[in-house]
Amino acid sequence: MTNTYAHVNPLLAPADADHMLAIAENLGHFETYADEGTSEGLGESLPQRFDVGLNYVHRGLDGKGCSDEPAVALGRTNYFRETYVYGDEQRVDGIESFAAHPLILQSAKSLSGAAIIVPAIVYANILVPGQELAIHTDVPEFRGLNRKNTPQWLLVCMLHSKLFEGWRVPIMTCVAWFGGNAGGAFTFYPGGGAGERESISADHNTAIVLDTDRFFHGVERVKTPSLKETANEGIAQVGSGATLEYAGQDQWRLHTSEGRRFDYQWADLRYSISWKGYCFVDADSHHKWRQSEDCLNLSNVQEIFERDLRQRGVHGVAALSPDDYARLLVATYVSFPDESDQT
Repeated sequence: MTNTYAHVNPLLAPADADHMLAIAENLGHFETYADEGTSEGLGESLPQRFDVGLNYVHRGLDGKGCSDEPAVALGRTNYFRETYVYGDEQRVDGIESFAAHPLILQSAKSLSGAAIIVPAIVYANILVPGQELAIHTDVPEFRGLNRKNTPQWLLVCMLHSKLFEGWRVPIMTCVAWFGGNAGGAFTFYPGGGAGERESISADHNTAIVLDTDRFFHGVERVKTPSLKETANEGIAQVGSGATLEYAGQDQWRLHTSEGRRFDYQWADLRYSISWKGYCFVDADSHHKWRQSEDCLNLSNVQEIFERDLRQRGVHGVAALSPDDYARLLVATYVSFPDESDQT
């Protein structure tokens, strides 16, 4: 089978790896993924990745069910995120050795078959004990449409539908782990959603490179070195408005919107940095993207979806509410892995 990922160990020089922790400390403040902007006009009352949340509440991490109350289940997957680099905007100092690392660029080029790789985004995720990351695919991009101007769930539907491949900007992702947490393994389906799920330990200064827009993946449950988790009532409060603050001397404090505080050490937290690079097969595709040629807009996307839905025998789409329209597209085009039939 063709290789679909590369496991890199080690990734950085030891001093550079330790500096990745210092970057988070210097930034000092992380907000939850749920606090990213919501959609206006399309699924406007739904979370950006409601597709992932609904699947997790129904199936859990492994597709075999979730026993948590909905508030706890959603808190488990509402991790903390901050962006370090987006395009030409760099928010933190010292990330350069990671953003332009030759091993990442070489692996991305080899796996994608691209002639040109353009580093684009670097962001960090932190999960506290008791959290895990639901099975999902990442948010893709298309010429003219990305997470800055388009609902994230819609971009995901566009990729899974395969109706917009002519406009898609392929992306390779490197997920790297730093710190001493022994849990939170990276779990994924390297053979596709119908294949077997595998896991890779999130060891300090190691990484995986793969196409996370196409391959389903997630994070197994994070625990403290003593194997303790944050109590369910605390996890349930990791909702919109929660923050994670660095307090010095390896200490982090989680503040909930309800006024609760939870204290953690670095070793309790699962910290990863993700790199994303645009992949172009040739100079022509790179030129189209750079010059914003032949771009999609939301009207184009809705017309293409509605035409395809009519061919599937689905009519009356224009009469749906924005939320019902969003739910219809997700139900029609996104098929999550289902392990319930696997032995």
